[in-house]
Amino acid sequence: MQNQKKIKVFIVDDDDLFLKSLVIQFKENPIYEVVTFATGELCVEAIHNNPDIVILDYHLNGIEKNAMNGLKTLDIIKKRNSDIPVIIVSAQDKIEVAVSCIHHKAFDYVVKSETAYVRLQKIIKAIFKYKKMEKELNWYMNKM
Repeated sequence: MQNQKKIKVFIVDDDDLFLKSLVIQFKENPIYEVVTFATGELCVEAIHNNPDIVILDYHLNGIEKNAMNGLKTLDIIKKRNSDIPVIIVSAQDKIEVAVSCIHHKAFDYVVKSETAYVRLQKIIKAIFKYKKMEKELNWYMNKM
Protein backbone atom coordinates (compact mmCIF):
# COMPACT_ATOMS: atom_id res chain seq x y z
CA MET A 1 0.00 0.00 0.00
CA GLN A 2 2.88 2.40 0.71
CA ASN A 3 4.07 2.28 -2.90
CA GLN A 4 0.59 2.75 -4.36
CA LYS A 5 0.06 6.18 -5.87
CA LYS A 6 -2.80 8.08 -4.27
CA ILE A 7 -5.70 9.16 -6.43
CA LYS A 8 -5.88 12.96 -6.32
CA VAL A 9 -9.52 14.05 -6.32
CA PHE A 10 -10.59 17.67 -6.63
CA ILE A 11 -14.10 18.25 -5.29
CA VAL A 12 -15.73 21.55 -6.26
CA ASP A 13 -19.00 22.38 -4.52
CA ASP A 14 -20.52 25.41 -2.81
CA ASP A 15 -22.87 23.22 -0.76
CA ASP A 16 -20.80 22.87 2.41
CA LEU A 17 -22.83 19.99 3.83
CA PHE A 18 -22.62 17.89 0.66
CA LEU A 19 -18.93 18.76 0.27
CA LYS A 20 -18.06 17.71 3.83
CA SER A 21 -20.07 14.52 3.44
CA LEU A 22 -18.11 13.54 0.32
CA VAL A 23 -14.78 14.45 1.92
CA ILE A 24 -15.51 12.26 4.95
CA GLN A 25 -16.48 9.33 2.74
CA PHE A 26 -13.47 9.68 0.43
CA LYS A 27 -11.03 10.05 3.31
CA GLU A 28 -12.21 6.73 4.78
CA ASN A 29 -10.28 5.14 1.92
CA PRO A 30 -6.52 5.86 2.16
CA ILE A 31 -6.00 5.69 -1.61
CA TYR A 32 -7.61 9.10 -2.03
CA GLU A 33 -6.01 12.49 -1.63
CA VAL A 34 -8.86 15.01 -1.54
CA VAL A 35 -8.60 18.72 -2.30
CA THR A 36 -11.72 20.88 -2.03
CA PHE A 37 -12.81 24.14 -3.61
CA ALA A 38 -15.91 26.28 -3.03
CA THR A 39 -15.78 27.89 -6.49
CA GLY A 40 -14.88 26.93 -10.03
CA GLU A 41 -12.43 29.83 -10.16
CA LEU A 42 -10.39 28.36 -7.29
CA CYS A 43 -10.36 24.94 -8.93
CA VAL A 44 -9.24 26.37 -12.27
CA GLU A 45 -6.38 28.21 -10.51
CA ALA A 46 -5.17 24.87 -9.10
CA ILE A 47 -5.77 22.66 -12.14
CA HIS A 48 -2.03 22.75 -12.97
CA ASN A 49 -1.66 20.31 -10.03
CA ASN A 50 -3.13 17.67 -12.37
CA PRO A 51 -5.82 15.93 -10.34
CA ASP A 52 -6.69 12.41 -11.38
CA ILE A 53 -10.41 13.26 -11.20
CA VAL A 54 -12.54 16.36 -10.69
CA ILE A 55 -15.97 16.10 -9.08
CA LEU A 56 -17.72 19.33 -10.02
CA ASP A 57 -21.05 20.82 -8.95
CA TYR A 58 -23.32 22.01 -11.75
CA HIS A 59 -24.42 25.16 -9.89
CA LEU A 60 -21.67 27.07 -8.10
CA ASN A 61 -23.27 30.35 -7.15
CA GLY A 62 -24.34 29.60 -3.57
CA ILE A 63 -21.44 31.49 -2.00
CA GLU A 64 -20.63 34.04 -4.68
CA LYS A 65 -23.60 35.05 -6.83
CA ASN A 66 -21.35 35.93 -9.79
CA ALA A 67 -19.30 32.74 -9.54
CA MET A 68 -18.59 30.74 -12.67
CA ASN A 69 -21.02 27.83 -13.08
CA GLY A 70 -20.05 24.17 -13.43
CA LEU A 71 -20.29 24.04 -17.23
CA LYS A 72 -18.01 27.05 -17.66
CA THR A 73 -15.57 25.52 -15.17
CA LEU A 74 -15.75 22.20 -17.03
CA ASP A 75 -15.01 23.92 -20.35
CA ILE A 76 -11.93 25.65 -18.91
CA ILE A 77 -10.64 22.44 -17.30
CA LYS A 78 -11.04 20.55 -20.59
CA LYS A 79 -9.35 23.36 -22.51
CA ARG A 80 -6.36 23.27 -20.18
CA ASN A 81 -6.13 19.48 -19.87
CA SER A 82 -8.59 17.36 -21.81
CA ASP A 83 -7.33 14.17 -20.14
CA ILE A 84 -8.69 15.04 -16.69
CA PRO A 85 -11.98 13.19 -16.18
CA VAL A 86 -14.70 15.44 -14.74
CA ILE A 87 -17.83 14.10 -13.08
CA ILE A 88 -20.66 16.60 -12.68
CA VAL A 89 -22.86 16.40 -9.58
CA SER A 90 -26.13 18.25 -9.21
CA ALA A 91 -29.41 18.29 -7.36
CA GLN A 92 -31.05 18.63 -10.79
CA ASP A 93 -32.63 15.36 -11.85
CA LYS A 94 -33.26 16.43 -15.44
CA ILE A 95 -32.09 14.48 -18.46
CA GLU A 96 -31.48 17.71 -20.43
CA VAL A 97 -28.97 18.85 -17.79
CA ALA A 98 -27.15 15.51 -17.87
CA VAL A 99 -27.02 15.50 -21.67
CA SER A 100 -25.69 19.05 -21.69
CA CYS A 101 -22.91 18.07 -19.27
CA ILE A 102 -21.90 15.09 -21.39
CA HIS A 103 -21.97 17.32 -24.47
CA HIS A 104 -19.46 19.58 -22.65
CA LYS A 105 -17.22 16.49 -22.22
CA ALA A 106 -18.06 15.50 -18.65
CA PHE A 107 -17.25 11.84 -18.08
CA ASP A 108 -20.52 11.30 -16.23
CA TYR A 109 -23.34 12.97 -14.32
CA VAL A 110 -24.50 12.11 -10.79
CA VAL A 111 -27.61 13.39 -9.03
CA LYS A 112 -26.90 14.48 -5.45
CA SER A 113 -28.49 11.96 -3.12
CA GLU A 114 -27.64 9.66 -0.24
CA THR A 115 -26.20 7.19 -2.78
CA ALA A 116 -24.06 9.72 -4.67
CA TYR A 117 -20.81 8.52 -3.08
CA VAL A 118 -21.48 4.89 -4.07
CA ARG A 119 -22.22 6.01 -7.61
CA LEU A 120 -19.04 8.13 -7.70
CA GLN A 121 -16.99 5.13 -6.53
CA LYS A 122 -18.33 3.03 -9.41
CA ILE A 123 -17.60 5.78 -11.92
CA ILE A 124 -14.06 6.26 -10.62
CA LYS A 125 -13.41 2.51 -10.99
CA ALA A 126 -14.77 2.70 -14.54
CA ILE A 127 -12.50 5.66 -15.32
CA PHE A 128 -9.40 3.76 -14.23
CA LYS A 129 -10.48 0.62 -16.04
CA TYR A 130 -11.01 2.68 -19.19
CA LYS A 131 -7.60 4.38 -18.81
CA LYS A 132 -5.90 1.01 -18.34
CA MET A 133 -7.58 -0.40 -21.45
CA GLU A 134 -6.66 2.73 -23.41
CA LYS A 135 -3.03 2.44 -22.32
CA GLU A 136 -2.91 -1.24 -23.30
CA LEU A 137 -4.53 -0.53 -26.64
CA ASN A 138 -2.02 2.21 -27.38
CA TRP A 139 0.81 -0.16 -26.44
CA TYR A 140 -0.50 -2.81 -28.84
CA MET A 141 -1.06 -0.27 -31.62
CA ASN A 142 2.51 1.02 -31.26
CA LYS A 143 3.86 -2.54 -31.46
CA MET A 144 2.24 -3.12 -34.85
